[in-house]
Amino acid sequence: MTYAFVLSWLAVMFPLVSSPGPANIVFAASGANYGVKKSIPLMLGVEVVFFTKSLLIGFGLGTILENNLNLLGVLQLFGAAYLFYLAYGFFKPVLNNDLSKSKKLGFIDGIIIQFFNVKGWIMIVLMFSLFTAALPSYDKTTTVALLIVMLSILNLCTHLLWISSSAYIVKIFCKGENQKIQAIIFSISLILVGIWFLWDNILFK
Repeated sequence: MTYAFVLSWLAVMFPLVSSPGPANIVFAASGANYGVKKSIPLMLGVEVVFFTKSLLIGFGLGTILENNLNLLGVLQLFGAAYLFYLAYGFFKPVLNNDLSKSKKLGFIDGIIIQFFNVKGWIMIVLMFSLFTAALPSYDKTTTVALLIVMLSILNLCTHLLWISSSAYIVKIFCKGENQKIQAIIFSISLILVGIWFLWDNILFK
């Protein structure tokens, strides 16, 4: 593996992993509301599904998904519905004026969010389609394993950054009544991502 390969891989994958999306927005919301430590179960749920997706796609499921795009469309519908549910979970305490009852996101939430995150499925398919043949000195199994390890490390670092940075910002700037504004902003963000899921859904094209 050469430095050129690693740099080209990062040039493609880092923007995809770090860009705002369902998981990253929820990480930001969880980090801001509950801090880094209490957001770890949520992150682990996402990472477990991300790793499982990588294994499945790397060893054959990618071809099935490419030939059955409607399946991704169905997953995207469920993903949108769950994002709307999470948005309501953040907004309901604001309506009741009781932020202590805001929804805490845990391991199962992470699993559900990442399973229905179509961006995650497509991103992994893209990675393997672009880079599996870029290491001719390795056999396919070794190449797939290396790409999975690289993606897992990048995911962990990036997701921790989303959680910790939002927790740090909120700790400094958002106190008291500002927590209501914060909860509303994250609710709106989740709703917008859910609407984008519906707008961009292949089933409606």
